[in-house]
Order: sequence, then structure tokens, then C-alpha cells
Amino acid sequence: MSPYLRSVEGDPSQPRPGTPVRIVVDGESLEARPGQTVAAALMASGRDSWRTTRGAERPRGVFCGIGACFDCLVVVNGTPDVRACQRTISSGDTVTTQHGAVLPTTSAEAAGTTTSTAAAAEAKAETNLVVVVGGGPAGVGAALAAADAGVEVLLVDAGQAIGGQFHRQLPVEFKARRPERLQHGWGEFSRQRDRIANHSRITHLTETSVWAIERDAQSREEAAHKRKTTRLWLQQGPADAVGRHVWSVDAEAVVLATGAYDRVLPFPGWDLPGVYSAGAAQALAKGQRIAVGKRVLVAGTGPFLLPVAESLVGVGAEVVALLEANRPSTVLKGWRTDPLVAPSKLTEALGYGALLARHRIPLKHGRTVIAAHGRDRVECVTTAKLDHDWNPIRGTEQQIEVDAVCLGFGFTAQLELAISARCDLGAGPDGGPAVIVDDNQQTSTPGVFAAGELTGIGGAALAAAEGEVAGAAAARSLQATSRPPSKKVVTKARRFAAALAKAYPVKPGWQTWSDDTTLVCRCEEVTRADLQEAVTQREATGRSLKLTCRVGLGLCQGRVCARTVADLATHDDAVPARQTSSDFKRPVGQPVRLGDLAAAEIQEDL
Repeated sequence: MSPYLRSVEGDPSQPRPGTPVRIVVDGESLEARPGQTVAAALMASGRDSWRTTRGAERPRGVFCGIGACFDCLVVVNGTPDVRACQRTISSGDTVTTQHGAVLPTTSAEAAGTTTSTAAAAEAKAETNLVVVVGGGPAGVGAALAAADAGVEVLLVDAGQAIGGQFHRQLPVEFKARRPERLQHGWGEFSRQRDRIANHSRITHLTETSVWAIERDAQSREEAAHKRKTTRLWLQQGPADAVGRHVWSVDAEAVVLATGAYDRVLPFPGWDLPGVYSAGAAQALAKGQRIAVGKRVLVAGTGPFLLPVAESLVGVGAEVVALLEANRPSTVLKGWRTDPLVAPSKLTEALGYGALLARHRIPLKHGRTVIAAHGRDRVECVTTAKLDHDWNPIRGTEQQIEVDAVCLGFGFTAQLELAISARCDLGAGPDGGPAVIVDDNQQTSTPGVFAAGELTGIGGAALAAAEGEVAGAAAARSLQATSRPPSKKVVTKARRFAAALAKAYPVKPGWQTWSDDTTLVCRCEEVTRADLQEAVTQREATGRSLKLTCRVGLGLCQGRVCARTVADLATHDDAVPARQTSSDFKRPVGQPVRLGDLAAAEIQEDL
């Protein structure tokens, strides 16, 4: 058995053995577990890299684990650019290493595309339609609140099952004995999941993404008296497959609950296979029962690192250390800004403390990873103590042998659709870009509401509470009769989010961890020196930098690099313009194949 697979006797959360399927990987026949993603199957066979970049042909594998970064691209059945972390394997699949940019061949990827629920959704696009985008805590809360108010709800979810990243579930093919062992708050979540499945006014589309939003060109006053002003373009089917069903739906109200992805800060070697976002490690552990390595180091800042360490231990990895970049004095000072909110998490924190002690995992404050080393993958990392502003303290460097490192420095809101909907942006509690909303989660765009991490990073409890408020408000905007939910939970959770941001800030010293050769844009392989040269040539705006050095022009469309580049480009006080990560976004929010668009246009003509 591969060291990536956990094998612990008597664990009731373990999947039952299923009939294996055969796949072919670079000409070699391998066994895989039904329900596994391509990435999990490859990692279980001992692989951590299966493509090379389009420029310098650097090795790449999983990085973000949730389909945002496009590092894990692979060729499946002749179709290139398939995200291995999103595509579920099928018996007989042929998987091929992707070398640079490749052209598609004859593909069998169109087989098995599901369109029945899509057709049902099209038929249900009628009066009082609320479209909720995202199936995490915020989206679930919004869908139930709107449907309970008496309106028809279309819940669009890119995942195969409800829950988002927070309530990520094992594939049904795994037939887990006690899945609740893998989840916090399983009881309440399972009740909501069942209500979604059985609610007569909710149509739930799985494996479906919104790739564009169109707004009618009209004033806000006109929009207030005109319905169906928002058109959403959807695609449904297995991730990145050819032949996905593409269609549009007009919504009278939209709730955006698109969540966030990990923020990872660059340093030399951060693009090596074996460097993962903290969320990728947890997604693979919770959703696939795969460990990202044998000896794993977890580093970054914030309490999310604790459940990541727990998940890694749960799949048999040795967590050699947990490095918290902020000092205890910074953490305590942040919580003291609102002492009444911290005790609500005390029991949970004590539980994690016991876990670290039980598994002898050292927790080191004021230290982080500043470099990763290895030829084709991570072999060791350099850590250093940090001063108050996160500048490395000379003479404190240490090298640690690891085969994986997991990094998390907070989260960045997924803003693509909000920007397409012309929602005004501001700063969230952590200083990152966020959608501005009023007390009812209404954005600046009439008929468009937002909830969850999109409006500021605050955790699952805040997301769920905001979702409930947004769903009820969306229903009332369509003249539905509903009692506004209590906003006490939202108020309390926002206080917690504000204190959390102060307790675990990202300090500017991280910009000293990288050198001129460090990549800042992984997709286009733009170095920090390339970026700095572009900044000196042009005014530092997202568009000008993309044109000058191609930063943010790659497959991930700036999801990974935009916030980093925005900070680095304005580090010099001489730079006249303050840019934001939203400057890098494009109106296409998710990848969509041109062949599928052409097929949809032909169908409309018929």
C-alpha cells in the first residue's frame, strides 16, 4: 500500500474496501478506488508531479486542491488541461503526463455528461426564481431561507455533494462507516443536507458552475422596477470534460456565496511539488483520505492550521511541527481587542492543544518557512524566526527534512462573479478585498446579494448566518412574505472575525522572504525581478502589468498571485497608483471549453 494511504485498524470513519477499477497512467495499468479524483489516484500510486509548465517546463502537481490554481493539469483520455483535483476517475481512464502546452486529440471525455437536472432547472426558471451560487455554509443557509419564504430556488454547486470546503464529504463510492468522525458539526449539517435534498422549492445542481454573469445596461432606479435583470451562464458535467451542458438562466434575485481560497505567500522554492496550500492538505485528507506526505510541516498563521494538522494526523502523516508566524504577544493583543468573543472557541482550542500534545507536535510561534529545497520536489525547508514585522532574524535559520509542507496565511475571497455583477468592493477585516453589503447582505447591484467569505473572511458560523439573512432578503425582494432572521448571530460572528484578523495579521515583512528569482506568478512563471521591471516601466495597475510582464494572465487568472502582486507592486512608495487584486480579474469566472460554447450556440439556432 502506498504511504499516502491511511491504514488504521478499527477506525470507524475509514471507507469500506470497494471493487477497484483499472486506469492507465503513462502506459502503466494501475488499480484505483472508485470515487477517487485523478489527483488522489496518482498520489496513491506514489506520484506527486504529472505535468510540466509551459515555459521553463518546471514540474507541477497539486497545490490548492480545490480547482483554483490549475497547477495539477493532466491529460485524461486525450483531453489536456484537466484539473486532476476535480476530475473523478472512471474505469478505463487513460491518464497522461502533460508536458507544457499540448493540443487535444480525439477524446472520450464527453461520455457520461449529466444533463437531466440541468433540463429540470431550465424548466423551473420561472417566476420568483432565486439563484444561489455556492453550496457551502453560506449557500446552504441562503437556499433554505429563500425556499422557506415560498420562492423557487436554484442552488448551483460546483461540488459533487453539498457542503463546500468546510463540510467536504467522502465520495459515496467510499461507503464510509461513520463519516461524522471526519466533520465538526455533522449533526446540524446532515439535517440541512437532507432538507436541501427533499425541499420541494429547491433545485440543486451538482457539478455545475457559473462561468459568467451579465447585467442589463440600465440605471439602478430602472432596475428597481424591472425584474429578471441578471443572466447567469452555467455549465454542468464532470469537471473539465468535453461536452458539458452550457445554458443560461435569468434570475430575479441572486445570492453569491462563492467562498474563498487559501492565501500562500511566495518564497524561493514555493513552486516545487510537495508544497501545498493548507486547504489542499485538508481537502485531500477529508475528501479522499490521502496524506500529502509522510513527514509534513504545517506553517502560516491563523487557527485554520490546527484542523489541518488534525486532518493530516488522521490520515497517518507525521506532522513534524506547526509554525505560527505571529508571536504570542500579537495573538493575545488581537483577542484582547474584544475579550468577549474568544471564549466561544476555548473548548475547541483546548481540544486541538490536546491533539498536538498527544502526537508530540511542537507548536512554534514567531517562526515560518522562508525557503523550500529540492531538485524535482521538496526534500527539506529552511525556517527562521521572525521579528515583529515578519522579517527573518539572521542567524536563526534551521533546515528540516520533509517531503511536504502545507502553507496557509489566511484566505482571499473569490470575487470573479461579484466583479462581473458590478458589485462595489471594499476591504474585509483582514484588509483583503471584499464585497460591500448592507444589513440585508444586499450589494450595490440591485437584486444581487452576497454572503460568507465573499463579504470578508470570518469562518463558517458567520457564513451560515449571513447566508440565512441574504436568502430571506432575496425572497422579500420578490415580494415574498418572510420574517427577517435575527441578526444577532451575524453581529457576534463579525466581532469574532474582526478580532481574529487582529490576532493573526499578515505583516509586511513577508515581502523580504523572496528574491529576484522567486516566482510570483506560477502560471506564467513571472519572477519578482520581472514584476519590478514592469512596475518601473509603467504605472502599477493590473492591466498594465499584465500587458508588460504577463503576470495574472495565466490559467488561474490571478487567483493565486493577484493579491501578492498588488502588494509587491505598491511596496515602493514611488509607485503612484494603488492597485487591488480585483484589477486582475476577468469577466469569465470559470473555465469553459470553446467546443461546448459552440455546441450551445448551435442548439439555440436549432
